[in-house]
Amino acid sequence: MADIDAADFALLRKWFEDLSGFVNAGDFVSGRTLMSEDLVIFGTYADILVGRDNAENNQWRNVWTKISGFKGRLDDMHGFTSPDRLFAVGVYAWDSTGYNQDGTPFDRPGRATVSFTRAKIGDPWIANHTHMSLFRGTPDVSYGKKA
Repeated sequence: MADIDAADFALLRKWFEDLSGFVNAGDFVSGRTLMSEDLVIFGTYADILVGRDNAENNQWRNVWTKISGFKGRLDDMHGFTSPDRLFAVGVYAWDSTGYNQDGTPFDRPGRATVSFTRAKIGDPWIANHTHMSLFRGTPDVSYGKKA
């Protein structure tokens, strides 16, 4: 953890925990609550996507439904806030399972940098930018289907 208020850091950690749950459940409706409407992301399926709807339709739906076991390495997470504590950045690594075309699983680790805003101290963090990428050498397509 960087030099960051403990309560701010706990809210960042909660955001990442919630994201894992929503990804694993394929719960796009709840996942949207973590993101600003004007979200900007980098992703596997497009270089830059602008808008929460665009991110869901052109990135999340191509990934969340085809992986399993998405879990952040929260004990190694880093967080930073602006002096007014209304802007933050969280950085962490995560693990998941991807699936080859024949259905065999493979380890699918990656990392993320997420920027957040909020209206006042103590409010939950809302992501306005995510950059999630796979570790080098990890296949970028998973063919799995969740039940």
